[in-house]
Order: sequence, then structure tokens, then C-alpha cells
Amino acid sequence: MKTDVRRFAVTALIAALYAGLTWGFSFMSFGSVQFRIAEVLNLMAFIDPFYGIGVILGCFIANFTSPLGPIDVVVGTLATAIAVFGISKCRNLFMASFIPVIANTLVSLELTYIFGTPLWYNLITVAIGEFVVVVCAGYPLFRYLIYKNILRPKAKPETSRIE
Repeated sequence: MKTDVRRFAVTALIAALYAGLTWGFSFMSFGSVQFRIAEVLNLMAFIDPFYGIGVILGCFIANFTSPLGPIDVVVGTLATAIAVFGISKCRNLFMASFIPVIANTLVSLELTYIFGTPLWYNLITVAIGEFVVVVCAGYPLFRYLIYKNILRPKAKPETSRIE
């Protein structure tokens, strides 16, 4: 019971942190070129799939203030849900860090629809933003936190690897 309360509390904290980081860095969290710092929290689903709920909820809440409108609430949250689901199934942290880069192709479609910019342009800019935030910053950060035993991944099947 104590563990369940802790997991819910951490999940709520993740949701609040995601929304807060998105709003705090809103100048680069929305638009045709995005470096959404909060996306690093996607990797919490690698630690515990339950924490992915907090990431999805945080994205949902943050996108209510998106200048892109209601479509961002739906498409952005769906892209995050897909990324979190994929990460929660992945056994390798490095490989997991690439899943949001792929999942956010949905956001590229959304940006093409809203701004009328070429799809290839949106695919590149969104991929670069996700790659920098999640792979270049998030992977080393989470690897360090796991190495220092600050975060402990929930047990996955016997072939689980952190690299």
C-alpha cells in the first residue's frame, strides 16, 4: 500500500514537472521548431511504466495552453502516449531514448497541417529537437541517475540492459 501511494505521488509530481517545464520554457516548447525540455521525462517510463501516466497527463495539461490550439492537446498527447508506451516496453535505455524521436512524427504532421510548411521540414525540426533533448541530454542524465542508484528501473525480463 505504501508503495502504491509513493508511485501515485511520483506520477503526480512528474505530471506537474512536465507541465511546469513546458510552460517555463514555452518560448521553445511550441511552434514549428521545438526543444521541449520536459520531453526528457519520457524516459521515466523506462524506470516504471506507471510513471508514463504522469508524462502523458503533464503533456495533456501543458498543451491546453498551446498556441497551436486544441489539435495540439490531441495530437501532442497521442504522440507522447505512443512514446511512453514504446519506452515502457524497451529493455535498453539507449534504444528507448530514440522512441520519442520517432513517435513525434505525429507532431510533424500536425505542424504541416497548421502552418502549411513542408512535411520534410517539420520532420527534421521536430526530430532534431527530440534528439537533442531526449537522446543527447536525457540518455546521459538517466544513465547517470541509474548508475548512482538514484533511480532504479523496475525489473524487466531477464535480458534487461541499461546501456
